[in-house]
Amino acid sequence: MAKIIRTATVAITLNNLLKGQLAFLNQTHEIVAVSGEDHHLQAVRDREGVRTISVPMQRAISPIKDLISLVQLYRVFKKEKPEIVHSVSPKAGLLSMIAAYFAGVPIRIHMFTGLIFPAKKGFSHYLLLQMDRILCAFATHIYPEGNGVRLDLIRYGVTKKPLHIIANGNISGVDTNHFTIPSDAARHESRKSLEIPDADFVFLYVGRLVGDKGINELIAAFTAPEFQSKSVKLLIVGYLESNLDPLKSETISAIETNEKIIFVGFQADVRPYYAAADCLILPSYREGFPNVLLQAGAMGLPSIVTNVNGSNEIIIEGINGSIIPAKNSELLRNKMLDFNDTGKTPPTQKQAIREHICSKYSQDLVWNAVLKEYDNLLNAPTK
Repeated sequence: MAKIIRTATVAITLNNLLKGQLAFLNQTHEIVAVSGEDHHLQAVRDREGVRTISVPMQRAISPIKDLISLVQLYRVFKKEKPEIVHSVSPKAGLLSMIAAYFAGVPIRIHMFTGLIFPAKKGFSHYLLLQMDRILCAFATHIYPEGNGVRLDLIRYGVTKKPLHIIANGNISGVDTNHFTIPSDAARHESRKSLEIPDADFVFLYVGRLVGDKGINELIAAFTAPEFQSKSVKLLIVGYLESNLDPLKSETISAIETNEKIIFVGFQADVRPYYAAADCLILPSYREGFPNVLLQAGAMGLPSIVTNVNGSNEIIIEGINGSIIPAKNSELLRNKMLDFNDTGKTPPTQKQAIREHICSKYSQDLVWNAVLKEYDNLLNAPTK
């Protein structure tokens, strides 16, 4: 049994993206979760049954605080002596890989769940690119979450190390027993609780409410005059993140005042909202390999997505959704109107959408692939 430390900048990443996976891996290895202490890390500790260690890390660049976190991580790794350190978010990746290198950890893994620098310009682009290059220099193994991320790592010369995608992509897969096609009764009850008529066409967004998720474009598209006379709703599930990449004031105002927009905030269980919807919208500027598309697909929902990494790997035009260019509210509006005019997805197509997801991205498939990767690395001959 090897000791494996999983790190993330903020504990919500461990709590949400790795839900269940840590407990699964802990059956055969000793898993330790490291992130800042909050209720999410407590939830990981309680639910997954793994030991947790608190090391606060900042998502934004903060030289003094980052140095403090680096020293703390080094001390943790030196004391714990893990065989593997595996990081999954940008700042945690940079600090963990450097600290693990100097602490003598033999296997240092980072999984890129998305790249930030391609969407930036000027000095921000250069600085973030250099940070990712430093991260890769100190890691022993680099895993892009999907093929789009892999190609960007190559295109921008981030690293020359081998890049391996685990299973068919995604960090954790989707629990296809948890996310299932809802019955008509469940769909009706979900809509009733939200005061949405059964006849209305419902678009759904699930995720953080920030600029680079395309929320400004989504609201601009949905508040266009063409939608005002239609029996249509926009359901928004997620939390407003005002510190990083805040939304435009007119976007926030529309969310708060438009009677066709229903904002429910963060929800621990998103299934009732998928059940109430007819189409998921993910108009992001960048993604790694979005879980919401897997969840929606497992529940039989088609999706409208932008042509960005991950999204364009999961969605196949005309099969389980549609792909449009990013940052274009007019094209998004037209595509949403097309979906609304076409109407609700028939049961046979819902089942086909679900089967596509189940065959490639089921949780069992991804978790066992992660475990196999760990075992292969641990059993590989030392150089």
